[in-house]
Amino acid sequence: MESVMHKIRSAYDEMGRSEKRIADYMIKNPQKLIGLSISELAQSCGSGDATVVRFARRLGFSGYQELKLRLASEFNSTSALDNTIEKTDSCYDIFIKRINDISVSLKNTESVLDTEQLDMAAKKIMQAGRIVIFGLGNSAAVAMDASHKFLRIGLNAQAICDNHMQSIVASHLDENTVVIGVSHSGSSKDIVEAMQLAKTKNATTICVTNYGNSPILAVSDIRLFTQAEETKRSILAMSSRIAQLAIFDAIYSYIVINQDKQSLSAIYNTETALKNKKY
Repeated sequence: MESVMHKIRSAYDEMGRSEKRIADYMIKNPQKLIGLSISELAQSCGSGDATVVRFARRLGFSGYQELKLRLASEFNSTSALDNTIEKTDSCYDIFIKRINDISVSLKNTESVLDTEQLDMAAKKIMQAGRIVIFGLGNSAAVAMDASHKFLRIGLNAQAICDNHMQSIVASHLDENTVVIGVSHSGSSKDIVEAMQLAKTKNATTICVTNYGNSPILAVSDIRLFTQAEETKRSILAMSSRIAQLAIFDAIYSYIVINQDKQSLSAIYNTETALKNKKY
């Protein structure tokens, strides 16, 4: 069954300005919506009750009430837990709360990740002559992990985690290259500019970013969304990074399965090369 968030994303481009304000509000405040009346939602979005009804019907619901009921049903039990970290919590208590946060983020990412875009990204990466992955700050670790996965199966992959090098590398790409920009906010100026430069060189551009409107979307041919709420206590962005890692792991596994002997041979060569690195 298609999730509410996926329905919103699919229909977003066809919405009017007022409906898009409602969509944007829902993306940012999905749980808050459940407690709002139709008039309260309309007032929060600067629209009218009729616009809210029209918005719900565009998504395939009979009205606002059915939309709310569907949204409420999609929140699994972990999303209702209070995962606020308190000073009185033991380290183990905090560990459990972080697991709950991560579980919710993965489930929410499932609801906004477009299956066709994901398949398209996997095929483009599998067929690319070169793969370049841009990441800065928290996203640098994700970029390096992705390049490591792709290298192990024989793909020509490189993670670039320096903003100057990103621009330099982007200026020398071509149509056989896939560029992946990893940015939770989608607003990293350096990554957006490097991807824009890559587009002028006819490279295929893919973004891995949190669901919503952000500058990186304008420079991306393929968009892969996560849905992770980062808070002040989660300064290291654990939830979003694990959601991003899960996307790359799915792509890696897709390539291994579909390249058959080529990937298996590359994995064997990799393991053989590393055999003497262990006692």
